Formats: sequence, structure tokens, C-alpha cells
Amino acid sequence: MKNNWLIFLFLLLSVPVFSQMKGIVFGTNDKGKAPIFGAKLKLLQAKIGTITSDEGTFELILPKILPDTLVISAFGYYSDTILIDKKDRFISLEINLFSDKLLPEVLVEIRRETHAISRLKTLHVEEINSGELRKAACCNLSESFETNASVDVNITDAVSGAKKIQMMGLDGVYTQIQLENIPYLRGLESSFGLNSLPGTWIESIQITKGTGNVVNGYESMAGLVNLELKKPAEMEKFFANGYLNAFGRAEINVNAGQILSKRWSTGFFAHASGMFGDMDNNNDGFRDVPKGTNFTILNRWAYQGKKMEAQFGVNGYLDQKNGGQTGFSRSVQDGKYGVQLDSKHLDLFAKTGFFLRKPYNSIGVVYNLKYQTIDAIFGNRNFQGVEKRGYVNAIFDGIIGTTDHKIKLGTSAVYIDMQQKQDSMTDNRIEIVPGIFGEYTYSGMRLTSVLGTRLDYHNLFGLQFSPRLHAKYILTEKTDLRFTAGKGWRVPNFMVDNISLLASSKTWLRPVELLPEISWNFGGSIVQEFKLFKQKANLTMDYYHTLFQNQLIVDRDQDPQAIQFKNLDGKSYSNSFQAELSFSVVKNLNMRVAYKFLDVKSEYAGKMQQQVMIPRQRGFFNIAYITRNKRWEYDATLSVFGESRLPGITPTDGVEYSKVYPMVNAQITHVIKKWDLYIGGENLTNFKQKNAVIDAENPFGSKFDATRIWGPVMGINIYAGVRYAIVRKK
Repeated sequence: MKNNWLIFLFLLLSVPVFSQMKGIVFGTNDKGKAPIFGAKLKLLQAKIGTITSDEGTFELILPKILPDTLVISAFGYYSDTILIDKKDRFISLEINLFSDKLLPEVLVEIRRETHAISRLKTLHVEEINSGELRKAACCNLSESFETNASVDVNITDAVSGAKKIQMMGLDGVYTQIQLENIPYLRGLESSFGLNSLPGTWIESIQITKGTGNVVNGYESMAGLVNLELKKPAEMEKFFANGYLNAFGRAEINVNAGQILSKRWSTGFFAHASGMFGDMDNNNDGFRDVPKGTNFTILNRWAYQGKKMEAQFGVNGYLDQKNGGQTGFSRSVQDGKYGVQLDSKHLDLFAKTGFFLRKPYNSIGVVYNLKYQTIDAIFGNRNFQGVEKRGYVNAIFDGIIGTTDHKIKLGTSAVYIDMQQKQDSMTDNRIEIVPGIFGEYTYSGMRLTSVLGTRLDYHNLFGLQFSPRLHAKYILTEKTDLRFTAGKGWRVPNFMVDNISLLASSKTWLRPVELLPEISWNFGGSIVQEFKLFKQKANLTMDYYHTLFQNQLIVDRDQDPQAIQFKNLDGKSYSNSFQAELSFSVVKNLNMRVAYKFLDVKSEYAGKMQQQVMIPRQRGFFNIAYITRNKRWEYDATLSVFGESRLPGITPTDGVEYSKVYPMVNAQITHVIKKWDLYIGGENLTNFKQKNAVIDAENPFGSKFDATRIWGPVMGINIYAGVRYAIVRKK
């Protein structure tokens, strides 16, 4: 054993030490000084470089051969040069570029990757921008992850059209979803809210695996997804998207941004969609997807002052679905099995930021008020829910001495008034959760670490302590290592979290006592950058282990005629491994290959078993090509889903597994000036799950079950659309 440790120490010390230079680039003009995003830095002799992040920061690994000349350039500013010598290894720079308004206008184009792992951030953050979202139909949030291997979106039943995301094999309720750092898709929205946000409104998506920062709250147990909407001052003057598919779905999205003055800007967003087809491709007498309509609007305002900035807005939607047996109508009571869903949503949000006199010090406050209702009918089973939610989060940002030592201190408060009723069963409660948190960030030359902790007091469950640690180590010039560990918790809503399970005749057995779900997450990743086919390539591998201290178990195996909700009495865990390779064979031809393995087990029917409807393995391949003149865009994605364990139908059933099946999606886009014309297809292999609805001939009988869904219900879907944009000049 001692010899093994000596060998490990020798190998660690044998790793070559690379010098790193880091810093921040500011732009100075008549309005003042601000960080520059997208500034280019390049060493002339070494022919290596980088670009600055959204905060203007950069990191650059210096070559062995020095001196060299560093060139700094950015659109709208004079370029500058700095001579870098050996004595400048491991230094931090503050670079100021001055406005070039006196010079003729020069257009500088920076090509950003549409999908990448951020090497600048301490946490493992996968970034998806609007260029990636263009590659799929992407008419709502649930379709925004079709070209992504980390997030799975699954249909929860065969009659309601509900979809949920999954990360690391865990249900979407364990992933904290935020809309620009404001809690989103929580509570009553968790089951049907994915359809309420059009993908065309989204500017970018950040996917964080593992527990997130304590600043964002306590509910991040498997990961965090943050959605960034288009910004009023930067978005298109006018944008419209029309969409139509073979299943009878029609959709239109419109948004427009307007700059009102030097300080004020506003953005308007509108969405209308409808499913008008009565589709039954598998001939089981049930609609493959419910008919219905959705109307969503959002208006946001932004103020940018010298000492403060603010954003505020309102968001609301009406969603109505009508599913079940073909020919079912709300207005006709003919004894057919029907599904009716009515959701109403309204929320107000605001963010204010104040710049303090001391450099790098600021205070930010986030506010949110939400009102949500849902009325649902599954055959002869009913559900009603009303949610009132309030949220505030105040954060102080500062430094200790230098920018290498940053701190965040703050306080938050959550108010939830939740009322749920399922037939004669009720679950009504009021939650009040004040909390405090602190976070310290150390930024060294090779090591960056974030240590945070928060303390929350729940009026029903007492004090909850949540420590978290994140670290990034630059092993070599092209290699990053990351590690994360932390605790997350949430209060389950066993009714609405599992509302799709009402699409069966099984009896619900409620938990004896409702307790908060608590988990610990540990994991890490390695990101390796290298050359392949003389082009830039990246290999990412990550592994995460989630161990539940307590969990609300949904047991469908103890009694096939019942669904039993119970608190964990034993073990429950998730192991997730993913490897992804992205590379280019030639310029503008990008490929991504990924493999994911999931080991998700809990005690069901008294023994440790794989969770139902979770494929243990998934393969992923994406290829995208853009012609040199950028007039044509081609994209295709192949996903292969492995076997998943299925719940039993009768007490005598043995263990049954689903089939391995492929999903192929493809799209072609043609750009003509301000117009984009696109056509595509989903599920091009036409794979359909057989017997999606069990005992469909007797929907009110004791064996009826439409929740045993592990694959696609619909076959090939062909769609077409058009986009029109009037882009704002930079």
C-alpha cells in the first residue's frame, strides 16, 4: 500500500506545471468603464488565445517559450499589445481598452460555440445558446433539450401529454429550474409547466450538475437549470416564428425589443399554440396527444443607471388540454374516458442591483410573486390545486483585499400557500422558510474553490443546514478537473408531483407522515481539450453519486393494484456516469458523441431494485453542418435508449424490461436575408411503444393503466416553420 501511495505521489509531481495568466478586460468610453464580453486575446508567437467571459474575465495558459506579444482587441475599442516575459508568469492583469469612435467603423465577428462546457466557471456548467436551440423544432422548453445528452425529457403518461425532465436518472423535481435566477416550474407547475415557455424566447440555458451554489437556494439536489431570456436592449427589434406539424399542431411566437432611452428598454413576448388533430396512430382508441390550446404572454422592463440597475416584468399563461378516448368532448357526456386539464398562471418578478462606492461591492435583490391554479380530470378521478408563492433573495457581493477572495452574503425568504385535493384526499399547508447564507470564493492561479453554507428555518420541519463545496483545478494547459459535494433538500408535493399516475385505476395510499426529502451529492468531472483532425476537440467525463437521507418513495411494486407513497426506510441512491466527445472533422462540421450510464435504485416491494422507467444506458450522436455562406444549416441527432425496468401488472408478474429503441431527429434550415425556412422530422425510425394503454377497451375497469410509458407513443412527425427577424444593429 505504501508503494502505491509513493507511485501516486511521483506521478502527481511529474505533471508538468504550466504558467497561467488571468485578468479582466475593461472598456472605457464617455459613459464610463465596464467589463467587455468577447474581447480577443492572442499570443502572436505561440498562436494561442482566448476570449473574455460575460464578466470580462479571462484565463490563458502561457507557453514555455517566452517572451511573446499579447494582442488584445474588441469591437468598438482600440486594440492594445502587451509584452509577456517569463517574469510575468502567474500574474493577474487589468486591461483597459479605449473607445475607437473617432475611427471608421470596423465589424469584428466572434464565433461562439453553440454548446460547450464553460472552462472559466468553477462548477461544471454546460452552456447552450440560441444557436443550439435553432437546431430543433424548439417551440417550447420541453423540446429545447433534443440535441442535449445531459437532460432527458420523458412523457409521463399516454393520455395527458405531460412531460418531465430528468437529470442523472432522477425525477425533474430534484433539479432546480430557474428563470434568470428566479425559482421556476415549482409546485403546481412541475408537471405541465415545460410547455408554457417557448424556446424562441430563450437566449441561453446553463445546466449545472450536482448541487448548485447556496445563493440559488436549497432545492438543488441533482442539478440546476437556469434559463436566460432575451434581453430587451439586445434582442431583435421584431421576431416571429410560425410552426406546423403533421399531428395538427400549429404555433406562433412573437417577440420585440425596444430601447426607450439611454436607461430604459422593454421587451414584449407572446405565444399562441393549439393541437387540433385527433390522432390515434397506434389504434388503441385513445388520442396519442391531447387536443388543446395555450396562450402565454410576458413583458419585461430594464433600467440601467450609473448607481443602480433594475429589471421587472409580468408573465402569465392559460393552458387547456382535452385528451382521452378519440371523439371525447367536454360538452358531450357520452361515457367515454376523458382527460381535462386547465392551468392558469400569473407571476410578477423583479431584480434590483445597487453599486456601492467601494469597488467590486454591490447589493442585489430578487423578488417574485406567483399565483397558480390547476383543475384536472382523469376519467372519474379529479384533482384541484391552488398555489400562492412569494420569494425574495437579497445578496451582497464583495471582495476581501483583492479579487482573488470574493464573498457573497445574503438572506432569503419563501412563502408557500399550497392547497391540493384529489377526490376525497387533501394536502393543504402553508410553508414559511426564512434563511441566511454565505459563500467564499478563492481564485488562485490553478485552483479555484467555492465554499458555501446556508441555514434555513422551515415552520413545519425546523432548521435545515446545507453545506456545499465546489473546486476546479487546472491540471495542465488543456485539462480541467472539478469536484463538488453538498446537501440539498425539498418538501415533496406527493399529489401534483405524481399527477400523471391518476391515469390508471390504481388506488393511492398516501404517506403516513410527510417529511422533507434530503440528499447528499458527490461528484466530479474532467474536461480535456485537444486537437483531432487538426481541429479543436473536447472530451468531458463526469460521475455523480446522489445518496438520499430521506426520500418520498413511489412504490408501484408492493401491490400492483395500488400506488403506495412512503418515506424511505432503507437505501436510495443514484450513480450517474457520462462521457461526451465533441469535435470537428472539417470547418463548420461539428459532431458530438456521448454515452450515459445510470444506476438508480431504491427499496421497492422490500428489496433494492432499479427505479422503473429509467433506461440504464443511453447513447447519443449529433452532427451539425453550416455552409460557408451560412445559407444552409443541417442537423441530425440519434439517441439510443437502453432497457428500463417496468412495474408489474399483476402480483404474479416477474421482472419485465422495456425494449432498446432509437430516436432520430433531423432538421434543415435555409436562410434568406431576414427569413429562416426550416423543415424537419422527429422519431424518423417510426418506433412506437406497443400497448401504451393497458386494457384500453375497459378504461373504467380495474386493470386500466396509461402510465406504463417507456418509449414514444406517436410515430414519425414531420414539421415545417418559418422565422422572420429584424435584428438590432450593434
